Amino acid sequence: MAENAKRERFTKVASNRVQNVLHYLDLLKNCANKSNYEYTQEDVDKMFNEIGRALRDVKAVYANEQNKQNSKGFSF
Repeated sequence: MAENAKRERFTKVASNRVQNVLHYLDLLKNCANKSNYEYTQEDVDKMFNEIGRALRDVKAVYANEQNKQNSKGFSF
């Protein structure tokens, strides 16, 4: 596949997926309304710890891929 086509596919797919993440974060934000929902600080901490863990995991995958590309490694 041509590099330009890969880039175009990435920007299209990644853009849509980031928009979906942002949309669901907006929906989660609505749950903060104490007149409609009941929650504890422990609940909030659990949610954001899990979200933070997932973000770190995804970021690590991207960093690992970048490192693979930058590493010359051994070759004959």
